[in-house]
Amino acid sequence: MIFPLSPPMFDLLILSITEKEDSYGYQLSQKIKNVSGVKDSTLYPILKRLQEQGYLSVYDQPFQGRNRRYYRITESGRQRYQELMEEWKLHKEAIDQILKGEHEE
Repeated sequence: MIFPLSPPMFDLLILSITEKEDSYGYQLSQKIKNVSGVKDSTLYPILKRLQEQGYLSVYDQPFQGRNRRYYRITESGRQRYQELMEEWKLHKEAIDQILKGEHEE
């Protein structure tokens, strides 16, 4: 089952991937498609926004006669990633409690 992702969740996934290694657009889209079914055309505006917000930097690198555009997380991107991870943990815990029947009324 694929659940729709919100903009903050896209941000979290992209920042999570780039926190571990610099990644190019197609590579990011393939990883995110595994959980969202997102189209490439949806992903690139998100990457552009994260770049404009200063969370990602961009550089080109030659690959088989073409340039690949790589995305690298910035220091402010790492801080935003940590914020989003904390929010995700709280959200996930709340959902888990409901699923386990432990929610408060």
